[in-house]
Amino acid sequence: MYNRDEETWEALTVAGREFLTECAADGKLTDYTTLNRELAERTGLAGFDFHRPDERAALGHLLYRVVESTYPQARKMLSAVVVYGNSNDPGTGFYALATEMDLLPKGASAEQKLAFWSDQLTGIFAHYGSRPASA
Repeated sequence: MYNRDEETWEALTVAGREFLTECAADGKLTDYTTLNRELAERTGLAGFDFHRPDERAALGHLLYRVVESTYPQARKMLSAVVVYGNSNDPGTGFYALATEMDLLPKGASAEQKLAFWSDQLTGIFAHYGSRPASA
């Protein structure tokens, strides 16, 4: 899938889960660029090319895999700690996955999405033993 074999996806999933868990434990958000850099450093694999739509979708698939592997225990979406670098928002893929998981209603308003994301962050920070860093 996305020109990567299962062994590669597993290495990326483990590295992504470890990095995002560290962010959550520190009570910090990260951005997609930093996540991409960390994945490359931790795995030795090529990073995702954000200029290509299929590569952006592939990173979304990776975040899906991370959530799939952590949600049963955390009961919150670990990918909530990943935001766009120029905004304080996790992006459409986060909300689409939440809707797919029946955690957020289809057609949720901007206010509902913000409240949902805030709840996910609070829960993730609590689960991993942290409090959010002050802004």
